[in-house]
Amino acid sequence: MIEIKPVLNKKDQKEFMYFPWKVYKGDEHWVPPIIMDFKMIFSPKHPFYEYGTIDHFLAWKDGNVVGRISAITNGLHEEHQNKEEAFIGFFESLNDQEIANALFDHVFSVLKNKGYKKVLGPANPSISYDYGLLVDGFDDSPRIMMTYNPPYYVDLIEGYHFKKLKNLFAYKLDVDKAVNHPKLKRVSEIIIKRYGITIRPLNLKKIKEEVEIIKDIYTVAWEKNWGDVPMTDSEFAELAKAFKPLADPNLIQFAYIDNKPAAIIVAMPDWYEVMKTMDGKLFPFNFLKIFTQKKSHQWARVILLGTLPKYRNKGLDGLLCYTALKKAKERGIKYGEGSWILEDNVMMNRAMQNVFGEVYKTYRIYEKEI
Repeated sequence: MIEIKPVLNKKDQKEFMYFPWKVYKGDEHWVPPIIMDFKMIFSPKHPFYEYGTIDHFLAWKDGNVVGRISAITNGLHEEHQNKEEAFIGFFESLNDQEIANALFDHVFSVLKNKGYKKVLGPANPSISYDYGLLVDGFDDSPRIMMTYNPPYYVDLIEGYHFKKLKNLFAYKLDVDKAVNHPKLKRVSEIIIKRYGITIRPLNLKKIKEEVEIIKDIYTVAWEKNWGDVPMTDSEFAELAKAFKPLADPNLIQFAYIDNKPAAIIVAMPDWYEVMKTMDGKLFPFNFLKIFTQKKSHQWARVILLGTLPKYRNKGLDGLLCYTALKKAKERGIKYGEGSWILEDNVMMNRAMQNVFGEVYKTYRIYEKEI
């Protein structure tokens, strides 16, 4: 018999955090989360709790944990999307439909009692964090801040009659192919000259001001996208704090027109390559890899690429991609990932295709009526 119990204490939290080690044992592509960071999801200081709630649950069978899930509400989503929708997140399960059904049944009951009629997900815990279920591209590890799961999760979720809401694409970029292509170089030079564009890297000495520029462009550039929920000041501050020791300023570029910020690209070295070797632990010595392996990455991920509406259709997105890829090549990075991009976001898909990107992974957001 499967029993679903809430996470109530530190012992339960430990079971919740370490359960994935049981699911992914022997999986060469899985990247163990840093436990010290994951603990924040149980802390009331986590910025998500300024506008949302998370209730965690464990599935037990014969005295062992066999699955986990979280019921999530998001006030900002409801406000900006004008929809009373809740979310599932942090879902992990053994390959057993009965276990998955028990977890989903319980969460749906909890959310129904709160007045919700539809559930989306997975979201861990929102669109601003790890988002979506991997449905294609299981033969590779995830890049930084992207999700990964066994193929059978698709069967478990669809077996509960969740339906596809939206696909999210990840593009693979060959750095050499893009940087060495004469057309991209020629077009970039034309765009810079035509619009009087200046480009500069991130200035770490003025990180607060830089984060404000990124936040301002991000908020406006994405506000009409499907599912958009703007990040709060606290979330941006927390993200900047976490990324500062990991960032390469040359992979974060700003484009200016008439001395005004017009567009940004934020790319990060793929630190998941290093995290794979840490087994979830920073201490006593793993944290040193942040300093000793700064130049060892094969991949970088383009996390943000945005242009203010008044400057669109000038080729700024492709120009910034080309600029970031050149900087990545100088660092020795061979591949880039552009992710995630909505399947129907014509402009962003075109930007990736213009630098010869190819879709190599697909993630999915599901929905189901309660």
